[in-house]
Amino acid sequence: MTEKKQFFTIRNITLMGVLAAAIFVLTKFVSIPIPSPLGRTALSVGNAMCILSALLFGPLTGGLAAGLGNALVDLMDPTWAADFWMTFINKFLMTFVAGLIMHKVRFGPENLRTWLAGFGGTLTYCLLYVTKNILSGVLVRGFTWQVSIAETVAVKLPVTLVNGVIATVCAALLYPALKLPLKKSHMLYTEDR
Repeated sequence: MTEKKQFFTIRNITLMGVLAAAIFVLTKFVSIPIPSPLGRTALSVGNAMCILSALLFGPLTGGLAAGLGNALVDLMDPTWAADFWMTFINKFLMTFVAGLIMHKVRFGPENLRTWLAGFGGTLTYCLLYVTKNILSGVLVRGFTWQVSIAETVAVKLPVTLVNGVIATVCAALLYPALKLPLKKSHMLYTEDR
């Protein structure tokens, strides 16, 4: 009889905490706010750490760290605090999808999967973020569907796509450099965890 390993070990909880802290810092303090008459948005490198977490540590560890780190950013800002739970879900799913593509879908060389995982996570986030903003514009801010869609497509979507490209490029370039040292220290994601 094989014994199933627990996921929420002290090691994994600590790892998620460290990753969430790095994501928090990169999202909160390494970003460029972009003013808009219809809402706030920012260009951030925090998503790069989210994608990198998925590539290195798998879908669940990376996803929980990304969701937690970004939700904490929202909770620190009264403008976004009410949306922290949506941010948790969106960032978790972005990172979870990237981790699934990287570690569970077996096709092509690892370098190709790295890039596809980043873009898969980015596209997941873009779809969720655009949907959230359109619905929020109509249901919360009282915009018409046309205004909400126009605002999202004109202001939020381009910034989100640029964030996604930056995240994918940074994560794909950093992954090979970090993989070997993490593998040697037995920290890299493995199927048996």
